[in-house]
Amino acid sequence: MAPATLSPAPTIADARAEFAGGRGYLAACTTGLPPWASRDALRADLDAAYSGQPDLARYELAVTETRRHAATLLGVGADRIALGSQTSVLAALIAAAVPDGAEVLCVEGDFSSIVMPFVHAGRGIRVRSVPLARLADEVRGDTALVAFSLVQSATGEIADAAAITAAARRHGARTLCDATQALGWLPVDGGAFDAVICHTYKWLCAPRGVAVLAVSAGFQPHIPARQAGWCAGEDPWTSCYGSQVALAADASRFDVSPAWQAFIGAAPALALFAGVDPAALHAHTRTLADAFRARLELPATGSAIVTWADPTGCDLARLNAAGITASGRAGRARVAFHVFNDADDVELAARALGR
Repeated sequence: MAPATLSPAPTIADARAEFAGGRGYLAACTTGLPPWASRDALRADLDAAYSGQPDLARYELAVTETRRHAATLLGVGADRIALGSQTSVLAALIAAAVPDGAEVLCVEGDFSSIVMPFVHAGRGIRVRSVPLARLADEVRGDTALVAFSLVQSATGEIADAAAITAAARRHGARTLCDATQALGWLPVDGGAFDAVICHTYKWLCAPRGVAVLAVSAGFQPHIPARQAGWCAGEDPWTSCYGSQVALAADASRFDVSPAWQAFIGAAPALALFAGVDPAALHAHTRTLADAFRARLELPATGSAIVTWADPTGCDLARLNAAGITASGRAGRARVAFHVFNDADDVELAARALGR
């Protein structure tokens, strides 16, 4: 039986009670676990469709709710949120706004979805990659866009967003932040960047296929609606036919047609994280991760993702043999501590590694 309905301001304990499979699951950085409410919503939708009663009004509501909760999580208005399917698609939309021949500054070793759309954008666009620690220092007068992940997927390193955005402003460059490995455990000020993208299936525990883009009012007019379809119209249900379609005045002009079932699961998942105190969630995750680092004699970093050199994969194999779900990336073992984890998960993982 699912737990009782959450209070308007759920505590960390309330939020953890919404998950059934968290023990030993240290892979939110790979894919999140669905909360009870998402599971139940998806089951109800499948049953309704199976019985010949798909609920289109419920699909529309789920899309609206997802947009609203994403806006809350990013601290921006819902009119600044566009909805898509993958981060690479949304990054490609931003790439279309980069001037011909301009430079895009990226991070060495960043996740390819935040880099490849610019590498293959054509039009003479130049991509230059530098170490994360030097990103702010490397912004130049000919840099048009700084594109970076707020939290690095392979290492868990947290970017100095304040320094990067300040450097970009000094040189007249725009910023694109990928918050996929951050939003859901690390507070993110979406208004600090020209654009923020995030896939919600990791730390926000939504089904795969729901990604969001937050774009500033000043940047929006410079982005071509390259993927415009009927959902990009001011009124999608009257924008289904022909070429004389008025695009939406807000960021929904960049929407793609939503994968309805994914949004059915995403809306309650994002509602859960939008309701939890972000500072409390941040403290919970980083405290667990830093406690695990202490067991491995690694320095505290404040990141919810812990990685260490594991070139042969032996440590990852030890974790898996102990029933712990973890991951390996770029020759490193990788674990992540989320709201559904607690101190017992730290102990399980440390013991599996003989620490």
